[in-house]
Amino acid sequence: MQHTKAVSRQGMDQLVPSMNLLTAFLLLLAAAAAAAATAETPERLAAARGCQTSCGGVEIPYPFGIGGRDCFREGFEIDCVYDGPVLANTSLRVVQLSVDPAESLVMLPVGRMCYNATDPRHAEEYSHGETLMNKRGVYRFSNARNMLVVLGCNTMGTIGSVKTTRLVDDYSYYMGCMSFCNSSASAQDGQCASLGCCHVDIPPGLTHNYFRFREYDHTSMMDFSPCDYAFLVDRTNYTFRRSDLLRDTLRTSPVWLDWAIRGAGAGDGPASLSCAQANNTKEYACLSNQSYCVDAINGPGYNCNCSMGYEGNAYLVNGCTNIDECADSDKYPCKGVCRDTQGSYRCTCPPGYGSDDPTKQRCTPKFPPAAQICIGVIGGILAITLVAFVIIIRKEKRKTREFYEKNGGLTLEKAKFIKLFKMEELKPILKSGNLIGKGGFGEVYKGFVDNILVAVKKPIGGNVLENKQFANEVIIQSQVIHKNIVRLIGCCLEVDNPLLVYEYISKGSMHDILHEFDRREPLDLNVRLSIVTESAHGLAYMHSQAHTKILHGDVKPANILLDDNFVPKISDFGISRLIAIGKEHTANVIGDMTYMDPVYLQTGLLTEKSDVYSFGVVILEVISRKKATHSDNNSLVTGFLECHKEGRKATELFDSEVAALGNMELLDTLAGIAVECLSLDVDQRPLMTDVVARLLTLNRSRVL
Repeated sequence: MQHTKAVSRQGMDQLVPSMNLLTAFLLLLAAAAAAAATAETPERLAAARGCQTSCGGVEIPYPFGIGGRDCFREGFEIDCVYDGPVLANTSLRVVQLSVDPAESLVMLPVGRMCYNATDPRHAEEYSHGETLMNKRGVYRFSNARNMLVVLGCNTMGTIGSVKTTRLVDDYSYYMGCMSFCNSSASAQDGQCASLGCCHVDIPPGLTHNYFRFREYDHTSMMDFSPCDYAFLVDRTNYTFRRSDLLRDTLRTSPVWLDWAIRGAGAGDGPASLSCAQANNTKEYACLSNQSYCVDAINGPGYNCNCSMGYEGNAYLVNGCTNIDECADSDKYPCKGVCRDTQGSYRCTCPPGYGSDDPTKQRCTPKFPPAAQICIGVIGGILAITLVAFVIIIRKEKRKTREFYEKNGGLTLEKAKFIKLFKMEELKPILKSGNLIGKGGFGEVYKGFVDNILVAVKKPIGGNVLENKQFANEVIIQSQVIHKNIVRLIGCCLEVDNPLLVYEYISKGSMHDILHEFDRREPLDLNVRLSIVTESAHGLAYMHSQAHTKILHGDVKPANILLDDNFVPKISDFGISRLIAIGKEHTANVIGDMTYMDPVYLQTGLLTEKSDVYSFGVVILEVISRKKATHSDNNSLVTGFLECHKEGRKATELFDSEVAALGNMELLDTLAGIAVECLSLDVDQRPLMTDVVARLLTLNRSRVL
């Protein structure tokens, strides 16, 4: 016994130093783990430096970024300007950025060549529409999602990309097509088949675009095709209309870009690496532990994706997170008990049940018959208890579904630029404390959705269009992308009267800024001229630049909203109507009689010239800061028209705030434009594009 104890003590004495060494080793491991956990990662560094994660309602995921160098990977910088994100060092507006798939949607300029009106054999205005957005070699034009479109009569248009090898020409990858016209009736709406319009696929690898044209004699076609156009466009987002031959030359088109991690191999840096070459380098972009690399399919380089069973951003440390497969039974079936695991899930049968494959076959009980009877009786009692609850739930769901289908949900599901909100998402906003406006159209509430400040419009009964017409007009509004038009973000169809969700404009309406005592603000002439010019831009876009002609029908200061920088945005054109080109359109538009076109009130014929008349009244209110009223035969309009008719200055009608500063010549010019818009002879009224051109000339002369 004594010998045994002695041996035990000796063993313990030898074990103590070993335990001390083990303890020290474990402490070192814990310290290393703690240091790794607190290491600077891209997302921690971005948060510490205050990098923006969104701009203008567009999410900015890493490797894209705004701000300091640590906010983005080189080549992926985004600038945030007053009307939304743009690719850094360019004017290309970004509509969407995506990590998986690796693509971006941007708005690109259009190439054009316009012919001399006095000598239609030669071009007098030319724009290659060149886009130099690829200094670091990041982007390629998607050949799978885009096409080249050429518009014009007797026209040949081509596109080139910056060459990658020494060639005779300055640009490589030239391709294009030709279109012809025998007469003004040759081109047909919806037909882009070499008569007024042609299109062609583009090859992979295009890094830039440069449009050019071949000159042809346009003597016999200047009245219906004065210009040639060429542009890249999303192949699902363009339908040819004959009126496109006369569209504004300053328009842009949506184009998809493929992007990848490249070593700027197509530009001014080291050669781009494949996955095999990039792995284990210090610049390797796939930072998440649960990610993998895939070689780019459009040009050199590679992209990073989250591994199977994970989702998120593979370009960030710990950016890929586990997917809860048990929450999506349609994609990850389980007819037994589902248990989520890291990167996967387990599907098993509960105790007492069995199945050959519980992901495909239901689990059947292993209990004896007596136990099954007892369970059946208990289950029956529970089922009876739950029946009433289930019936109520199903009734509510059925009612919600009926509203959804009645309001055109099946049609809107196919729209790409509109979000369909659940009622549960908007309920927190529809509270009396969030009410910011109320009128004949309904109520407007202010609140946050997905951390974005929005305005939710709740119509009153009787103002809702039929389901098909409502769906079509929502689609039309969602495709209107212009800095001077309030953007429709989405709608909720699960109620009797659909809710519309718009971007929130901070300063409110121009009517309040001009006339409401508690909202009035000083406005110099430069600001007023800018408001009028940009509002005209928005209306001109609706009339002649949108994919479908849109008439507003209720143009007035209350429907022109201003942001913090006094940039105007036209709103409330939901009562507009789809106009078939070349057909008359009559409608009972619910508008303000003060601003309504008298010719429309007499004939019931609504045209773009009706909006021009209303815009003329708006100009008068801006330069006079006096309300136009209908009850006293609109003394404001009458006063200016009488001054014009008698050939005298309208000095006493101008706002003294700007008239006293020696701006009379400019104010008289603005009043003259307004008077032309107010002509009772519709044919004498200018088009909105003409109004824009004259206002831009005034702006330039103002600067000079």
